[in-house]
Amino acid sequence: MFNLLSDPLVRLRKLDNTISVASLPEVYAALMANNIDAFPALRPHQRQAWHSFLVQLAATALHRADKTKPPSDRDEWKDLLRGLTREFPDDEPWTLIVEDISKPAFFQPPARTANKLTEYKSHVATPDELDMLVTSKNHDLKSAVGSQAYMDDWIFSLITLQTMEGFGGSGNYGISRMNGGLGSRPAFTLAPAGGIGDHVKRDITALLGHRQTLLAEHPMTDGGIAFLWIQPWDGTAAEAVSVYELDPFYVEVCRRVRLCADENGKIHGIRAVSKAARIEAKAMKGRLGDPWTPIDKKENKSLTLAADGFTYKRIIAYLNPAEWEWPALLRLTPEEELSSESMQLVARGMVRGQGKTEGYYERIVPLKPKTARSFERGLDALDLHAIAKRRIERVATVQGILRHAIATFAARGESKDTGPEHRNLARLWSSPLDEIVDERFFEDLQDEFEAHESEREKLHNDWLRNFVIVKARYILRRAEDTLPCPAIHGYRARVAAESLFEGRLRGSQGLPFLYTDRGTNDD
Repeated sequence: MFNLLSDPLVRLRKLDNTISVASLPEVYAALMANNIDAFPALRPHQRQAWHSFLVQLAATALHRADKTKPPSDRDEWKDLLRGLTREFPDDEPWTLIVEDISKPAFFQPPARTANKLTEYKSHVATPDELDMLVTSKNHDLKSAVGSQAYMDDWIFSLITLQTMEGFGGSGNYGISRMNGGLGSRPAFTLAPAGGIGDHVKRDITALLGHRQTLLAEHPMTDGGIAFLWIQPWDGTAAEAVSVYELDPFYVEVCRRVRLCADENGKIHGIRAVSKAARIEAKAMKGRLGDPWTPIDKKENKSLTLAADGFTYKRIIAYLNPAEWEWPALLRLTPEEELSSESMQLVARGMVRGQGKTEGYYERIVPLKPKTARSFERGLDALDLHAIAKRRIERVATVQGILRHAIATFAARGESKDTGPEHRNLARLWSSPLDEIVDERFFEDLQDEFEAHESEREKLHNDWLRNFVIVKARYILRRAEDTLPCPAIHGYRARVAAESLFEGRLRGSQGLPFLYTDRGTNDD
């Protein structure tokens, strides 16, 4: 019932804004034609799970069929996908509801015997209740509200749960491709400037090109287990799969779940706990060749996304080639190395806490041609990072001076009498400078990086003088106009704060090079 290879189950909105429902092979055909604008049922935090699944599945199918380019025809895709599961002539691995629990269903591993059905004691009423997204006290995003679910709601929730979930309490283990049960599986990838289809097609081709490198760098097996949802699993420790048994493109499952339909045809899920993780990979700390996730070279573990997500400072830190090993799909393909086209950096990730979700983050950074090429050229990548690091340090200098000035105003002009309450106010008021810089940081950074070396210093200084410092002055004056200060002290406090701000900028611990031989206040 509900076969993804033959039944229209996935809603998609095409570029002409029409909505249609497609089988999985038809989804691939539309993606290869770059004719999909969006998947209406796909929630933001599910985008990377769906993207990763489409790419890994297609790359495996093409590799095992000894093909190097994804086809454009629906029927060719159907044959490729069906060829992955020839031992199941009735397409059980592609079917959402299979009554016989000893057979696989889509992203639902089979039990070894039918009597294991009694272990599936937890009832799941809606696809969002099945999903990985955990909300604190049901406040932010209500759980179990998808009572009018369509089939693609279940499809996306199954894929997200099984390929992105972490530890969820006793008997609920997480995926292997993250560093620990409270980790995350973030994604960094380059993408063409086109649509969803171009991105999927690019990653499929690029992943195929990296296959031998992944095999050489990770303890996996060419032709090993690729789809964990097909393998029997009763949740015992003895069944844990070794990383040595896995194919480098493997698509995993981490939970024992099944979909069912009642006598009225209404779909629901059932769940069982496990005594061990599906894949025995704790010691790997997420270092399993995930083509989207950076690896911390110092700690030798995969990236766990920080609570502030993808700020400009975080992205620059993660793109430091001296400290982070870039994932395969953050590198250019041979064709892209020779291209002069612009590209995009796509960053996605969920921050997971103890029993809660701390936020989903996504950021797309347009990359100019020279900047995009730096992702395959070591010296250029280090040069880009050095320019970015200098900009971050300069913003921090201005922000520190701004905090001091605001604290001085809050202390009625007495810079030596600032206490914790003044500094806390100053910290609160100065923090928006980071947000202002963040909005155009990468655009300004690339202007300097792509300029001739003789022009870089002028661009850098103009950015500081005409943007960063101008915005800092604006924040200071807003603070002066807003923070409480008795009228009798107001003028003195304002003069003291502004004098300190301008003086420290020009001092040896500020940015004195901006004011050499200028002779003007720049105010």
